[in-house]
Amino acid sequence: MSYETLIFEKKEAYALIYLNRPDKLNALNNKLLHELEEVVKIIENDKEIRAVIISGSGEKAFAAGADISELNACDDTSGVQFSEYGNYVFRRLEQLNKLVVAAVNGFALGGGCELAMACHIRFASDKAKFGQPEVNLGIIPGYGGTQRLPALVGRAKAIELIVSGIIISADEAMQIGLVNRVFPHEELIDKTIEFVNLVISKGREAVENSINCIKMSEKLSLSDGLRFEAQIFGKVCGTDNFKEGTKAYLEKRPANFK
Repeated sequence: MSYETLIFEKKEAYALIYLNRPDKLNALNNKLLHELEEVVKIIENDKEIRAVIISGSGEKAFAAGADISELNACDDTSGVQFSEYGNYVFRRLEQLNKLVVAAVNGFALGGGCELAMACHIRFASDKAKFGQPEVNLGIIPGYGGTQRLPALVGRAKAIELIVSGIIISADEAMQIGLVNRVFPHEELIDKTIEFVNLVISKGREAVENSINCIKMSEKLSLSDGLRFEAQIFGKVCGTDNFKEGTKAYLEKRPANFK
């Protein structure tokens, strides 16, 4: 299936999504969000896909924010709808039990930074730049920046970045916990695929349920979270991949997970 604003490629066990508006620095317009929602639905229902990589087309940007021409038309009513729909799409992506990795190849500003934060892991090119510069437009982050950024970098640092609108380098983003790893620009996609293939080589139930338990830790108290983890641990102990993994360890050989 072809898309107007995205490139969607399904490999053997993972999918690649490229935001594809390079002439607009991959700005997030309504069409792109609708197409991203469609792709997320496909990924949700495709059991062969175990991980997702999201990056940007072109050399300059992952996504340089929301499309200002659409944003400019918002008023106090349509602005709510504008924010809520972007949040809905990003939340669908974030709630996938399949690993979602942002390969940030350039500018990730405003909505682009918020999209990266909705992914489970962020790898960055050494040319990448991050920021929430919405205050320069007289508004606030609208796609989850005020909620996800404090969880990743701490309250004080999030306030500093959001109220100043400053843009930071990939290295600084890694230092504050916004980015997991930084790679040379030309190696970013290869290194991201290498990591994804490493994850895919593990037991499927172990990976998907680990992600699920980590997500539940954000909703539950520690006591409830521990009880939830114990229930899922027991569930995974009943799988063939668990039997194979422990048997392979005892036999000192690589596991052959299904």
